[in-house]
Amino acid sequence: MTSTKKALITGITGQDGSYLAELLLSKGYEVHGIKRRSSSFNTARVDHLLSDWHESDARLFLHFADLSDSTSLVKLLYRLAPDEIYHLGAQSHVRVSFDIPEYTGDVTALGTTRLLDAIRESGIPARFYNAASSELFGQATERPQSESTPFRPRSPYGCAKLYSYWMTTNARDGYGLFAVNGILFNHESPRRGEIFVSRKITRAVARILHGLQDNLYLGNLEAERDWGYAPEYVEGMWRMLQQAAPDDYVLATGETHSVREFVERAFAHAGLDWRRHVAIDPQYHRPTEIDCLLGDASKARKKLGWAPQTMFGELVRVMVDADVRMLEDSLSGQAERRMSARAGE
Repeated sequence: MTSTKKALITGITGQDGSYLAELLLSKGYEVHGIKRRSSSFNTARVDHLLSDWHESDARLFLHFADLSDSTSLVKLLYRLAPDEIYHLGAQSHVRVSFDIPEYTGDVTALGTTRLLDAIRESGIPARFYNAASSELFGQATERPQSESTPFRPRSPYGCAKLYSYWMTTNARDGYGLFAVNGILFNHESPRRGEIFVSRKITRAVARILHGLQDNLYLGNLEAERDWGYAPEYVEGMWRMLQQAAPDDYVLATGETHSVREFVERAFAHAGLDWRRHVAIDPQYHRPTEIDCLLGDASKARKKLGWAPQTMFGELVRVMVDADVRMLEDSLSGQAERRMSARAGE
């Protein structure tokens, strides 16, 4: 009888972590996630997964640990001995990394080192996935960017991810760990954090549509990115760890679109004229900008059998519709609570 595979996810409460947890649970895994101690609840993206299981048959478990605390990581790996580790946790906002570069380096760069050292210390034969980023390419010297494109990061976040990338590569080459880097280009969804530009746009569209907001302030509208759909990208992560030998892979759609295009399509989908509501605020400009990121995922297509299904136009529609629906549900709930409160007076 085959035993149940056990996976550990750092960053499980984020966009990718929550989708990955869903995927692994659907494949019969026992899933464990790391969450940080916080004065507020931060598990909204996985609460539905926790509530779907009775205590007797639960297959999703959350543990307190921190990427800045190596002792907590070592203890957790000794206790869990996972078969697969998906390292998604990071300070992942590029613009914010300019404001807190030291913290970004500590968590995003050294956090990977601590986790890799914990694997070596515990001696478990776990397969390790490291979430690299298209930000590694920065002001790239070639288009599109593939696994062989030279790295030229342009932000503290990109530099931290580059350190993380090379530490993962060195753990593979120097210690024989099954360790892979997933170089993922931008991937979005309705679960994207509200401070990221894609979700900032679609959430503003919903609020403007319902008269709760008048203006949306953005930075560089001409920056071009390769935007995909997050649930499909976590499938690629899983496929990387199912291969016979570890390797690094780019995941991307092979299309590039500007922030301006994202704005135009999002507002048009809701029947709004974006020019009446969008303004530029210099505070959202980065000290160093990346003009264009465009990925070549041909290696992933050939070796992993992975290909994007949801392209840019559909992605924008999915996100706008989700934010409009979420806001309408919230407003409806508020109205019902007010009516209940009046009835109880």
